[in-house]
Amino acid sequence: MAEVKGLTDTARMPASLNCITGGDDHLYGRLRESISKASKISIIVSFLMESGVRMISDDLAEAAKRGARIRILCGNYLNITQPQALYLLKGTLGDGVDLRFYDVERKSFHPKAYIFESDGLGEIFVGSSNISRTALTDGIEWNYRFDSIHEPDDFTHFKETFEDLFLNRSRIIDDNEMKRYSRQWKRPKVYEDIERLGDETDVPENVIVEFPSPVGAQIEALYELKRSRSEGWDKGLVVAATGLGKTYLAAFDSREFRKILFVAHREEILSQSERTFRNARPDVKTGFFKGDTKDMDSDVLFASVQTLGRKEYLTGRSFSETEFDYIVIDEFHHAVSENYQNIIGYFKPKFLLGLTATPERLDNQDVFALCDYNVIYEARLKEAINKGWLSPFRYYGIFDETDYSGISCRQGKYDEKQLEEALSINKRAGLVLENYGRYRSSRALGFCAGRKHAVYMAEYFSRNGIKACAVVSGDAASAHAMERSEAIRKFRKGEVNVLFSVDMFNEGLDVPDVDMVMLLRPTESPTVFLQQLGRGLRKSIGKKYVNVLDFIGNYRKANLVPFFLTGSGQAGDTARRKPLIPDEEDYPEGCFVNFDLRLIDLFRKLEAEQKDAFGRIVDEYFRIKEQIGERPSRLQMFTYLDDAVSSLIRSKKELNIFRDYLSFLDSVGEAAESERSLIGTKAHLFIREMENTSMSKLYKMPVLLAFHNGGKVRAKITDDDIYESFREFYTHGANRVDMLRDKGTAGYMDWGRKEYVDLARKNPLQFLQKTSPEFFNTCEDGFCLNQELWQYLDDEEFTRQFGDVISFKTRKFYKERLEKLEKQYGGD
Repeated sequence: MAEVKGLTDTARMPASLNCITGGDDHLYGRLRESISKASKISIIVSFLMESGVRMISDDLAEAAKRGARIRILCGNYLNITQPQALYLLKGTLGDGVDLRFYDVERKSFHPKAYIFESDGLGEIFVGSSNISRTALTDGIEWNYRFDSIHEPDDFTHFKETFEDLFLNRSRIIDDNEMKRYSRQWKRPKVYEDIERLGDETDVPENVIVEFPSPVGAQIEALYELKRSRSEGWDKGLVVAATGLGKTYLAAFDSREFRKILFVAHREEILSQSERTFRNARPDVKTGFFKGDTKDMDSDVLFASVQTLGRKEYLTGRSFSETEFDYIVIDEFHHAVSENYQNIIGYFKPKFLLGLTATPERLDNQDVFALCDYNVIYEARLKEAINKGWLSPFRYYGIFDETDYSGISCRQGKYDEKQLEEALSINKRAGLVLENYGRYRSSRALGFCAGRKHAVYMAEYFSRNGIKACAVVSGDAASAHAMERSEAIRKFRKGEVNVLFSVDMFNEGLDVPDVDMVMLLRPTESPTVFLQQLGRGLRKSIGKKYVNVLDFIGNYRKANLVPFFLTGSGQAGDTARRKPLIPDEEDYPEGCFVNFDLRLIDLFRKLEAEQKDAFGRIVDEYFRIKEQIGERPSRLQMFTYLDDAVSSLIRSKKELNIFRDYLSFLDSVGEAAESERSLIGTKAHLFIREMENTSMSKLYKMPVLLAFHNGGKVRAKITDDDIYESFREFYTHGANRVDMLRDKGTAGYMDWGRKEYVDLARKNPLQFLQKTSPEFFNTCEDGFCLNQELWQYLDDEEFTRQFGDVISFKTRKFYKERLEKLEKQYGGD
C-alpha cells in the first residue's frame, strides 16, 4: 500500500478495503496506523469505555509526544461513558488531549467518527464503532473510510460539522468536571446487555493478577493521587470500599518512588500485600520486618506495626527518618493507635498514603485528622455498588427478643462476658439457624460477640447438620474451632459452609464467593458494620447479590442501622431529622432492604428515649474524658467527638461548645481554678474572639502563631516575626495546598520576606484589626496586642488556652475544607 504524504493512499485500494465490517476486518488496526501518522486527530463518539480507551491510549500518547493535536468529543447521555475511561485518557495524555462532553440538552448524540489530518490531507472513518474493546475489535461493526482527495466535499462537511459541535456545543472536561461526573455516575442497566454481547466492562479479579494494570477505581485514584502531589500535599487518604484493589493501587502509585514501606497489623495482610506488589512490580526486591524476620535490604519493605512501631527500631541505628520515600499505612482507621503513631511521627517520607474502606472514627478517634483531612479519592460502598464494582446486597433486619437493658455498658461498649451469656442460648441460636435456612448459601460468615459465642454458634450449627467452625485467636478448646488459614482453605473449597468469628474477618479476608453475612451481635459503629457487610460484596462469577441477616434487639443505637446501610459511613443527627428509615433512593442501586415491622416500633421507641441535646453533649464530654484519661482540650474534644454529637453541636449556635469552651467547662463543673480566674476577663474575651473568628483561608493562623511564639506570648510582632511564621507554616502540605491552588499565591515557594509580609498586611493583619479592634492594632515597627492583654502574657493558663485555640481552629479548617469539597462534587 502506497502512502500520500503520511496518510493512506486509496487511489489503488479496492473499494472493499474502505468498508470495515467487523470480525477479522476490524477498525482497531486501521486506527492505530492512522494515529501513528496524523498531526491532527479528532474523534467524536457517543460514549467512551475503559476497555476501548485502554487499547488506543498508548498510541495517542505517542502521537501527543510528537506534537499531534488531539481532540475528543463524547456524550454523557444515560451515563454510558465510564468515568474511569475519562480518567485514563487524561492520566495518559494530560494536557495533550482536549476532551469534551457534547452539551445540548434533550438532543440525541450518536455519531462515531475518527478524523485524521496531516500536511493538508485528511481521512475519516465513520460508522458504528464507539470506543470500546468490542466495537474496535471483534464486534460486528460497520465503518466506512474516505479521504479529502477523493471525497473532498464529504470530508469538508464532516470536518466542519465536527468543528461546530466541538467548539460551540460542548463542555470542557477538566479535573473538576471529571470528578463531578464520576461522583454522580451510576452503572446503567444497559451495561448488562453490553456485557452479554462480550464487552468486558467489569474486569474479573484474576485478570488483575495476570495482567497487572490499573482498572476501575484504581485508574481514578491514581490520577487524583498524582494531582494531589502536584498541589503540594505530602500525605493523604484514599477511601475505597473493600474489594476495589487498594493494595494494587498502592503498588501502581509507588512506581515513581525509590524505597517503599508498607505497614499493616496482620501478618496475613502483609503476605497478601507482598504478593500483590510482586504481581504489579515484578522488578522490585521485597522483604519483611516482623517478629524475627528483619529484611533490611529491600526496595519494598512489608512491616508489622507491632514490630516496627516499637521505639527501639525507630532510631538512626535501624532506619533513618528519611529511609523511605513512600509509606503506605494499610487499614488506616487503626492509625490512631500508639505503634502507628510512633511510625508516622518518626519517618519523614516524600509521601504517606493511608488506605481504608472505613475512615470514620474507630472508638471515636478522628482518623481524618492524621492526614490533615486530605481525602484524595473516595469510592465508598454506595458508590462502588452504584458503579457495578461490588455486588449489591439483600438485607433482612430480623427482630431479636434478646434484652440488652440489663447488660452493663462502659464507654459505649457492652460488657463482653455478659453479652456472650445473653446471646449464647439455644432459643437465640435457633432463630439464627431458622433464618439461615431460608436462603440458599454455600459460604456464609457469622460475626459474633466474643470467642465463646463464636464457638457456641459453630457447635450449634454443626449439631444441626451445617458444616461450620469457629475461627478465633488462641486455643478455643473445641473440636469446632479451627486455625484461620486452615479454616479459610476449607471454606474456599466448600468443605466448611459457615465461619463464625469475632473481628478476625473484618479485614484481610479475600473470598469473593461469600454469599451470606450474618450479624449476630450489636453493631453500633458504622466502621465495624461496613467492614463486616463488605466481606460479602466482592464480585464473583455467577454471584448476583449477597444476603445479609442482621439480628437486632433493643441495644443502644440500634435505630442507626438503617442509616449505616446507606453506605455513607455516618449516621449523625442530620440523618435523624429524616424518617426512621431512609428513602429507597438513599440505598445503593439494586439493593433490597427489609426490616421486621416490630423493629420499626423499636427504632421509634429508641428515638424517643434519647436524652436532651445538651445532656448528650455533656455525656459525650465525660465519655471522652474517661477514654483519654484526662480532661479534654478543645482539640481533643473536637478530635474524639462522636459524629452524631458533632452534628448536634453544629445544628444550633447555643449548643456549640466550641464557641466558648471555657464557659462550657465552667457550666459542667470542670473548669480548673486557673481557668475560672480567666473567665470574664479581657483574656477570656480574646480567647472567645479567636474561637469565633471567621476563616475562609488559613492566613490568620501564622499571625496568631507568631504572637503565641511557641508558648512565650509576644505583645508585638515585627515583619521578621511575620515572615518566619508564614514561611514555616506554609512548608506543611496541608497548609500550602491552598496557596498553590490560588493563582495569586501559586508561586509562593519562591517568595522572600517582602512577599510574605505584603500578604500578611493585605489579608490577616488588616482583617484582624478591622473585625477585632479591641484586641489588635498597628503599633510602631509592628503589629500589637491591645495593652489590656499584656498583663496575661506570662499567664500559663492564657498561653495554654491560646495555643489550644490555634490548634483547634486549624484542624477545624481542614475538616470544613474537606466538607466543602464533598459538597462541590456531590458527595454523600
